[in-house]
Amino acid sequence: MSETPPIKNTIPKAWPFEEAAKVMQRLAASGKPEALFETGYGPSGLPHIGTFGEVARTSWVRRAFTDLTGIPSRLLAFSDDMDGLRKVPDNVPNKEMLAQHLGKPLTRIPDPFGTHDSFGAHNNARLRAFLDSFGFAYEFVSSTDYYAQGRFDAAARRMLECHAEVLAVILPTLGPDRRATYSPFLPIHPRTGVVMQVPMEQLNPDAGTVVWRDPDTKEAFESPVTGGHCKMQWKADWAMRWYALGVDYEMSGKDLIDSVRLSGRICRILGSPPPEGFTYELFLDADGQKISKSKGNGLSVDDWLRYAPPESLQQFMYNQPQRAKRLYFDVIPRAVDEYISNVDRMAAQDDEARKTNPAWHIHAARLPNHAGSPITFAMLLNLASVVNAHEPDILWGFIRRYAPNASPETEPLLARLVDHAVAYYQDFVRPAKTYRDPDPVERAAITDLGATLAALPAGVTADIIQNAVFEVGKRHPLPELRAWFSALYQVLLGQNEGPRFGGFVALYGVPETIALIDEALARA
Repeated sequence: MSETPPIKNTIPKAWPFEEAAKVMQRLAASGKPEALFETGYGPSGLPHIGTFGEVARTSWVRRAFTDLTGIPSRLLAFSDDMDGLRKVPDNVPNKEMLAQHLGKPLTRIPDPFGTHDSFGAHNNARLRAFLDSFGFAYEFVSSTDYYAQGRFDAAARRMLECHAEVLAVILPTLGPDRRATYSPFLPIHPRTGVVMQVPMEQLNPDAGTVVWRDPDTKEAFESPVTGGHCKMQWKADWAMRWYALGVDYEMSGKDLIDSVRLSGRICRILGSPPPEGFTYELFLDADGQKISKSKGNGLSVDDWLRYAPPESLQQFMYNQPQRAKRLYFDVIPRAVDEYISNVDRMAAQDDEARKTNPAWHIHAARLPNHAGSPITFAMLLNLASVVNAHEPDILWGFIRRYAPNASPETEPLLARLVDHAVAYYQDFVRPAKTYRDPDPVERAAITDLGATLAALPAGVTADIIQNAVFEVGKRHPLPELRAWFSALYQVLLGQNEGPRFGGFVALYGVPETIALIDEALARA
C-alpha cells in the first residue's frame, strides 16, 4: 500500500493555494482520508458563463490541494434537478407544453427539445457536455437520483428531528406570510407530482413522515421524508447536502453570502461543520451594471469562444475573483495577451515559481502543448484593422514576412488567434473605426515619422523602429509621448488604443506603414 506524499510546509502565493490550505487544515483536524469539493447547478436553464467560472475556480483549488497534500479528492457537480419548475424559460421550444407542468420536478417534465427522457435530463446532458468540452475532471450528481436512492434518507430524518431548531434559524429571515406556512420539507404530491410548498400539519420523527394537506382538495397526506417523497427547500437542502455528503469545500457568489451563513448554521444543527468556502464577486456589464440573464446584458461562453481561445476565458476567471469585473467584449483582447504573456513566463520559471503563474493552473499543472504566440492578439487585431482582413490568409501573408518560419502547423496557438482576430475585427473593430484628422503639430510629427521610417535600413528590428518613433515624438511640441501614440492610433488606425507601434510596423512592413501615413495625410 503506497504512502500518502508528505504535506508541504510552504504555500505558493496564489489564491487557489491559499484556498487549498484551508481544506488541508480542515482534513488535518478531521482525519478524513479524502477531500470532497462541490459545485452546484440549477438546471432550469442552460449552463452559462458563471457555471464555467465556478467549476474552473473550484478545479484550480482542488489541483492546488493535490499539489500541497497528495491526498485524494473528488469534485461533485451537483444538479438540483428535483427542484420544481417555477416559470417557463424564454429560450426553449414547446412553451405551452412546459406550462402544463409548472411546479413539477424538472426530471418529471417532458423534454421540450424531444431528445431526452425529461427536461432535467436534457439540461443535465447539456451541463455535462459543457463541462467536458473544457476537460474538467468531475463526478456528475443528480439530486433526483440521490433522493430516490436513499443517499439523503438519514440526513432527511435528522432534519425532521431538528425541525424546531431549523425553523428558529430560518423563520426570522422570512416575511410574515411566508413565515406562517414555511417548512424545510417540500412533499411531492402523490397524484399530481407537483413539489408542494404547504405547511406541515404533523411531524412524526419516529416514523420519518410529515402530514400535510392539499390546499385545493383539502385532502390530507402522510409522506415519508425519505426515498424521494420529499425534497428540501433550497437553503435547507444545501445544508442537508453538506451534512449528508461530507462536503469540505464549496464556493459561491457574493449574492449568496446570507444564504451561506444560514445554511452553515443549519449544517451545524444537523451535526457537522459547514464546508470551507470562498465568496467570488459577480460580473458587471460594460456600463458597470450587474449582469442579468433576463436582461441579456452579459457575455456568454459561446460569445467569448467565437473571439478568443478558451484559455483566455480561464485567464479572465483566474484574475482577482473577489473583485467585481466588467465582462464585455472589450476585455477579450487583454485577457488573450495576458494569457500569452503568462505562457511565455512559465517556460522560463522553475517548478515552484510556476505555481504562482495562472498558466500553471489553466493547464492542469503542466506546460501547455504550444509555445505561446510570437505575435500578440492586440497586434493581430491592429493588422486586421489596417488590411481590412476578411479571411485568415490575408493575415498569414504578413505574418510569414515577420516570422518566416511561422505556419499553422508550427504555431498552433497563433493559428487559432488569427481565426479569432478576423472574427473580432469583422464584428467589433470594423464597425467602430473612426479616423480623425491630425492637428498641425501632429501633422508635422507624422510627416517626420514617414521620412524617418524611409531612412531606416532594410531588415530593421521592431525595437529600433520603436526607438525611432519615440525620437520623432520627442522632436515635436506634443503634450506628452502618450498623446503622440494616441494620435498615431487615431489618425492612422482609426482607434483609440493599439499595440507597441514599433512591433506593428515590423509586422505590417515599413513601406506599407509609410504608404499608410501618406494616405492618412492626404485624407486630412
